[in-house]
Amino acid sequence: MWKLSGKAAARALCIGLVIFLGACAGGPAKTGKVADYTKVRVAGGVSRDFEESLQLLHAGEYQQAISLLNDVVEREQRLPAPYVNLGIAYYKSGDQKHAEESFLKALEIDPVHPTANNELAVLYRKQGRFEEARKIYTDAISSNPEYSPLVKNLGILCDLYLQDLQCALAQFDQYLKLNPDDQEVTIWMADLKRRAGR
Repeated sequence: MWKLSGKAAARALCIGLVIFLGACAGGPAKTGKVADYTKVRVAGGVSRDFEESLQLLHAGEYQQAISLLNDVVEREQRLPAPYVNLGIAYYKSGDQKHAEESFLKALEIDPVHPTANNELAVLYRKQGRFEEARKIYTDAISSNPEYSPLVKNLGILCDLYLQDLQCALAQFDQYLKLNPDDQEVTIWMADLKRRAGR
């Protein structure tokens, strides 16, 4: 679900920290655009604990991350990033129920949050809830068309789970426009074209 190389994982965790620390008090934009969280003032202790939780997640210390993130969300409920990371930690520890609840809480705060939508849709795909996952991906892509994990994961869903080759081709084509150097997806695209008779 969240298979990242060491560099990619570190970058994702840093992005999570930036998203968290740059959060916004006025609440999320409801216009279909990614919310701007740059004006929220977060207490220093909350920021430190959030940063520590990122290190714990990166180290695979999921139970400790869950404990710390639960403390963070008790003190700061305005931001989606702690809930997203809490969902990831729960999922990694085998607790899909609490993972789903955490992703849904992040989406209550920011309905168009790309990472929260992506993680929830991946969870639903893993649970065999394919149509729910497809709807989440499709809706989230309309708000976040350049967030490539959504595009790639919709392509995976269409190809491997829904056997919708045209959907998969369209998604991987769009993904490669955003990430032209991704050799793995380039190979997938060639295989899809072969299977589709193109």
